[in-house]
Amino acid sequence: MGDFIKPGANPSSKLRELLKAEGPLLAPGAFDALSARLIEEAGFNAVYMTGFGASASVLGRPDVGLLTMNEMVDHARQIADAVAPLPVIADSDTGYGNPINVIRTVQQYELSGVAAVHIEDQLAPKKCGHMSGKVVIPAEEMVSKIKAAVDARRNPDFVIIARTDARAVEGLDSTLERAKKYRDAGADMLFIEAPVNLEEIERVAKTFSGFPLVFNWAEGGKTPPLSFQQIKDLGFKMIIFPIGTLLSATFAIRNVLKSIKEFGTPIEAMDKMVPFGDFLDFIGLPEINQLEQKYS
Repeated sequence: MGDFIKPGANPSSKLRELLKAEGPLLAPGAFDALSARLIEEAGFNAVYMTGFGASASVLGRPDVGLLTMNEMVDHARQIADAVAPLPVIADSDTGYGNPINVIRTVQQYELSGVAAVHIEDQLAPKKCGHMSGKVVIPAEEMVSKIKAAVDARRNPDFVIIARTDARAVEGLDSTLERAKKYRDAGADMLFIEAPVNLEEIERVAKTFSGFPLVFNWAEGGKTPPLSFQQIKDLGFKMIIFPIGTLLSATFAIRNVLKSIKEFGTPIEAMDKMVPFGDFLDFIGLPEINQLEQKYS
């Protein structure tokens, strides 16, 4: 796990193989390289680079389009490098401009080492898909972005996911029509954000039966928390869990800081921490020591 010298591999091809398997691919959200390695350690076959988590971890601010393309690509590169050759599915927001900008965005993300990106049809600056106040661009403009993204990839296995946030703006009927256009434009997968009840989720699944769909299990978001079996039975090919790791980390950090504030030291919270030596082993210090001896 997490070898410092990585074996050669094609994460996009690996992702394609995983998506052919029966049942949904589980991709927990990583907000940084450390959380990505924890996902790898837990035995998952893919990592989701959450834009919400990126904004929270890099800026300490909400997901409202504050990070630039270069900042997001750099974040993606760090995560992909930390867990290579594990496939990373990355948030690329709106593609950061018009179709010409999308071409550069896709190429830069591909060079970062991720296996897939999703591009959404919000007007920039965007907002988290489970926040209010979103605005979407015309469907035909998004169609052009998807076509540009498909043409821009250098590796034909690189996965282009078309995301629509139109449900909260135009209703489900219009959203499904948009998604059909994005599919026909060449998207490899569809990500229909924030259906608000089981009936809507079932309509999405029925409308695109046989086509790869992403289910966003947004912890605390607008979509109801379905069981794995329900999602599998509906035919979704990938489930992402964008902020569970982020919310859990925040909870744990708050607790240790509360202990330090109350007692003056973290001594009362030490039993809730990973031992220092175990953590050094986890992040690869023994391997670094071996490499130092090898190349000394």
